Amino acid sequence: MKFGKTPLKEAQGAILAHSMRFGDLALAKGRKLNRADINALRAAGIDEVTAARLGINDVGEDAAAKRIAAACAGKHISRDRAETGRVNLNAGKRGVLIYDRACLDRLNRVHEAVTCAGLGPGVLVEAGRMVATVKIIPYGVPEKIVSKCQKAAGAKAPLLSVAPLRALKVGLIQTTVAKTSEKMLTKTARVTAERVTFLGGRIVREVRMAHERGAIADAISGFKRREADLIVVAGASAIADRRDTVPAGIEMAGGRIAHFGMPVDPGNLLLLAYLADGRPVVGLPGCARSPKFNGFDLVLGRLFAGLSVDAADIMAMGVGGLLQEIKSRPRPREG
Repeated sequence: MKFGKTPLKEAQGAILAHSMRFGDLALAKGRKLNRADINALRAAGIDEVTAARLGINDVGEDAAAKRIAAACAGKHISRDRAETGRVNLNAGKRGVLIYDRACLDRLNRVHEAVTCAGLGPGVLVEAGRMVATVKIIPYGVPEKIVSKCQKAAGAKAPLLSVAPLRALKVGLIQTTVAKTSEKMLTKTARVTAERVTFLGGRIVREVRMAHERGAIADAISGFKRREADLIVVAGASAIADRRDTVPAGIEMAGGRIAHFGMPVDPGNLLLLAYLADGRPVVGLPGCARSPKFNGFDLVLGRLFAGLSVDAADIMAMGVGGLLQEIKSRPRPREG
């Protein structure tokens, strides 16, 4: 692509780099100059313009953005029309946004002429929300760069996709000690139900018992596979170790502790386990008793979307893991 001052006699078909206004004459930047434009400019006393001229192997900004965005768009991702070298990509369904950070980095490192910006991976998005945008910086890009970007965006699969939420059935277990208040138990049940309902699920049953590993094991075993897809345990005291009461009770029920602790605050003391039949069990951090957004919300969203959640997934949550309140929570902060 050639760019710079261009004599009017060579400017027909060129792309105007900057808007121009002279009296009644108004030409917007990005306009492909035609013969009438050239005549009007000449009549206005203009003998040259700053313009871009595409070469034989160049792809125009809109066409380039359209091709690269198409390579990025996976399941449940829609694309807007290309304008001014930009294509926005939107969520086709409510769910969790998925993409590989390294793949997005590879795309953005192909050439400065091509950029792609996205929301963070793992973000819960509503249908219709913009999740990413592809923007071509100059008015045209060499074909070889566009092709390389397409390959970077869809090397194994399209870069971006949305995992739709499932209507899961959730079992809630709460343990008590001598000083546990009924008010706290009621609040925890309400807040947990709100979280689950917000994601499209429902609490099928709540069980309360003493903070003892045998009682916890019995309660977990009491939730049959058809009754609950997921079990959450709100212990009377925070989990302090893998050998503490809640994880011990999960193991007595035949469960396997997948990970304890997470690089997310609030939410550090979350415990993730799986029963022999594959159902997840989450030991709640104390902050999950509040509607304030915390690490449990990150894990819960992935589970509702049917995504893998293991130790590696949780340990990768540190980037952005220092949380702040977000508007999508169904309730504001309390206290």
